[in-house]
Amino acid sequence: MDDQKTQQKIAKTGIEGLNHILKGGLPAGRFYLLEGAPGSGKTTMAMQFLMEGMVHGETVLYVTLSETSEELAAVAESHQWAFGNMHLFELAQADIALSFDREQSILHPWEVELSQTIKLITDKVDAIKPTRVVFDSLSEMRLLAQDTLRYRRQLLMLKQHFAKRGITVLLVDDMTGNPRGGSDSHLHSLCHGVITLERKTLDFGGARRKLQIQKLRGVNFIAGYHDFVIKQGGIVVYARLVASEHHTHFDGKHVPSGLKELDEMLHGGIQKGTTTLITGPAGCGKTNISLQYVSTACERGERVVIYQFDERIGTLLSRSRLLGFDFKKFMDVGLLSVHQMDPAEISPGEFAWMMKDEVEQKNAKLIVIDSLSGYTASMPQEKELLLQMHEMLTYLNQQGVATLMINPQQSLVGTMSTGGLNVSYVADTVMLLRFFESEGRIRKAISIIKNRGGSHEDTIRELRIDSQGLRIGNVLNQFQGVLTGVPEYKGSSDQLLEPRFT
Repeated sequence: MDDQKTQQKIAKTGIEGLNHILKGGLPAGRFYLLEGAPGSGKTTMAMQFLMEGMVHGETVLYVTLSETSEELAAVAESHQWAFGNMHLFELAQADIALSFDREQSILHPWEVELSQTIKLITDKVDAIKPTRVVFDSLSEMRLLAQDTLRYRRQLLMLKQHFAKRGITVLLVDDMTGNPRGGSDSHLHSLCHGVITLERKTLDFGGARRKLQIQKLRGVNFIAGYHDFVIKQGGIVVYARLVASEHHTHFDGKHVPSGLKELDEMLHGGIQKGTTTLITGPAGCGKTNISLQYVSTACERGERVVIYQFDERIGTLLSRSRLLGFDFKKFMDVGLLSVHQMDPAEISPGEFAWMMKDEVEQKNAKLIVIDSLSGYTASMPQEKELLLQMHEMLTYLNQQGVATLMINPQQSLVGTMSTGGLNVSYVADTVMLLRFFESEGRIRKAISIIKNRGGSHEDTIRELRIDSQGLRIGNVLNQFQGVLTGVPEYKGSSDQLLEPRFT
């Protein structure tokens, strides 16, 4: 039995991400259901499945009861597919005058008895002998049957006919003809596998699409929801990232920042395979701290990726030049990549696979996410966001990547708040930046709250950002109210850094 399973022929879907979810593809010669509401992407996926067969020299057949050949050709043209070589059986145009008046030239599918419709299909299959068949759609068959028992009996006959010939069949169902509404449980039990597509329109931004494998006999597929998009060229599926499947051996060496005092605060620096959360109010220097790490990593010859949700790339480059960093040089030689992210258009699944590609294909060693508020806007469901973020960061840690997350608090001053999203537990290291008052001036302070990778200073130091770049001063002892959000320095002025350079 095990030998038969290992020798089972696989029908690849033509969608790399979906093949990954299915552990290679669909077992060939079986009956499958592709269901989803109108507009969810069923026709595109079905045609892509047939196109993959044609690429490998297979004979394929598209049986349509609802779409016209012109409509299908338009779909193929939008993706630049060679639709002309695909066998198409359009029942609305077929000569199906079985026991009907011969003078009638065009008969619509719902005017034909179900058994006669099934016979026309099986005759066409026997004539061209395809290895893949798409049947679109089952809603018309339900209307023809007008009886659940008869409908199920005819589908069983169709299944047996295809099974004897080793044909892989994809049944398309828009779920509009089911009298109970939603999925058809009887149809689920009849099919070898079920793929469900969903489309959700957000209050703002583009529509989000996701799929899940409801069942697939004999295959240990990746369960759960998976994001996908429809682009020119077809569907792209972003399989749910499972961190436990990805383990890479790496050394746990420190990742230096290039600032001696900052590395001293971390007793050597952050470590590879860890996540660092840099938090504080707007304007306190969070992004500048991350840029310090970026510049130092690029100088070492390591590839770095910045995902910019808030600032424009031009603003980031201008800021880096003021700090003395030549990021354009690093970008030109391929050491630095900066992605301008649009949270209204990208799904969390797509974002996770963008990072996965950077790590596995381009060997990224340092990743910066700026900021988490922009990332959270891409998926408002907080519980799902935390779970997906945890899986994503776990994956990066297991790949030996050092990750920096910028996390702004809601207000400039006052108690620390992150908008209800508690992400500190997923971080290995937390840097806290605050404003403080001293002698009529507003200054910045930096401290390390935690460091799972090792010991760290529990001190507070002054942070200065000016034309001289980033500087960190000596330990400041006389502080009050740092953790309340309104710290005040009571010590002597000789411990503070000199006046700001313009």
